[in-house]
Amino acid sequence: MNAFQKLGLDADLLKAIEDMGFETPSEVQEKSIPILLEQETDLVSLAQTGTGKTAAFGFPLIQKIDSNSKKTQALILSPTRELCLQITNELKNYSKYKKSLNVVAVYGGASITDQARAIERGAQIIVATPGRMQDMIRRRMANISSIGYCVLDEADEMLNMGFYEDIKSILSHTPQEKKTWLFSATMPKEVAKIAKKFMTNPVEITVGSKNMGTSNVSHEWYLVNHRNRYDALKRLADANPDIFSVIFCRTKRDTQKVAEKLIEDGYNAAALHGDLSQNQRDLVMKSFRSRQIQMLVATDVAARGIDVDDITHVINYQLPDEIETYTHRSGRTGRAGKNGVSMVIISKSEVRKIRTIEKIIQQKFEEKQIPDGKEICKTQLFHLANDIKKTEINHDIDPYLPTINEALEDFTKEELIKKFFSVEFTRFFNYYQKAPDLNSESAGGRPQVSEGNTRYFINVGSKDGYDWKSLKDFLTEELNLDRDDVFKVDCKASFSFFNTDEKHTDLILKTFTEYKQNGRFVNVEVTKDQQSGRGGGGRKRERGGGGGGRRNSKSFDDNKGGKFSGRRRSEKRDDKGPRKGSRNKNIENSIKRRRSKA
Repeated sequence: MNAFQKLGLDADLLKAIEDMGFETPSEVQEKSIPILLEQETDLVSLAQTGTGKTAAFGFPLIQKIDSNSKKTQALILSPTRELCLQITNELKNYSKYKKSLNVVAVYGGASITDQARAIERGAQIIVATPGRMQDMIRRRMANISSIGYCVLDEADEMLNMGFYEDIKSILSHTPQEKKTWLFSATMPKEVAKIAKKFMTNPVEITVGSKNMGTSNVSHEWYLVNHRNRYDALKRLADANPDIFSVIFCRTKRDTQKVAEKLIEDGYNAAALHGDLSQNQRDLVMKSFRSRQIQMLVATDVAARGIDVDDITHVINYQLPDEIETYTHRSGRTGRAGKNGVSMVIISKSEVRKIRTIEKIIQQKFEEKQIPDGKEICKTQLFHLANDIKKTEINHDIDPYLPTINEALEDFTKEELIKKFFSVEFTRFFNYYQKAPDLNSESAGGRPQVSEGNTRYFINVGSKDGYDWKSLKDFLTEELNLDRDDVFKVDCKASFSFFNTDEKHTDLILKTFTEYKQNGRFVNVEVTKDQQSGRGGGGRKRERGGGGGGRRNSKSFDDNKGGKFSGRRRSEKRDDKGPRKGSRNKNIENSIKRRRSKA
């Protein structure tokens, strides 16, 4: 007896399940399906990515739908185009023996008219991204006023992307008596808020612990100087010759840059981010699934649609801004019962984040060293030998063997082996034989305040529209420094403090000499009290109102751009685009000029 049959699924679904080769339900399926089949209830289900959540809501949803009626009976909201298409394809596979049941995907980047026609022909289930669904409701291209079921898939990610208002508006067009099923990997306050507002006495199911990472994934961190981050990435790839990985970056710009460098250095890599067209994204994913691409460099948002079971490694080239996002990243590997590795490349200023992530995922990280050139050469050599051992002999070369034997008859077996491996291996060996040690001085596994850093006062703060994140973005852009170079940013009302390594002091003081922002001089100076950041410089400037009447100043408005909080958010919100209305026009235009030059 099929284990799925015990869950109460009907014959058509069981036949489709058998065709797909499913034998045993996952824990989230085992817990969710009976409840959803037997009860008309709201449901909150918390389970990690890759645990079979689509089937957990898909099987009972299909069984409850009346396929004889053409009206829309269920709406599934998902954060990205890729995930929307993935869910749609899976539901179609599940319902292959359900006659007349139609599932339509609604997402941006494709013809809205074609999608509207598909719905008009009869779509019992609509799978949609919030932005496109909003647009279709506004244009009266879709009617969800009588649906019986609404599924919020990857709810935490939708809220991270800023879709709360969209979800709220969409649900306002649905009947109050519908049943809402919320599926999420983590349970931040925002998800709890949406459950409380839009659900009635929901049944809650938790697989593992809330926000906990999957036990199939081991977690490693590597401490390097930020300027060696890319070289460290290459070494980790070379030390794992069979790597099939997703590499995460914070922004679309970094994603594209890293992918281009990997391709230039001879790796099978590609970028996946929101600036690609839908056709480009589909081609990249097709190449990745067929393993033509071994290293997929992606933003967090774009990667939500990746559903590939054989990913061996997740590499965090940069840690996410929201620590909870790490759970989603690591969930890309260790799927379908297989083991995976999540690697984190960090600089000293980020070591403290590791402890925070450990608490969230309830798992320990292992501090590891970036392998040196000798280790990598040894690994690659044995990998090549193993590939040769496993290679099937092509007997089409048999007629040429006498001539080949004649050409090589003067060499011993050992000499031939050496020559063969040298042909394949010399370039690799030459690259690594004098490779430097990339490991930064160990932080002893735990955060510590580094010596030799300098604390600065700057006479801008929250009254100028900054918070600590946007001020950090502004400073790193203006100074052309890595984001990790600026740390301990403390934003006050009309002034702020920040730290850098003392080697950057001359650059910082020079950059902010004769510097204007919106007609006002921006002054930076070293504080007297390095630890507290409350030296006399801070108080002096606060009273002085921001700096004096120097002439021939470098104008912020003409040359540089303003606060960067909007820039970072827009890069993060791949599916929906930048937020509006929070920046003044001078700053916005200045940022546009900077981007067009880039």
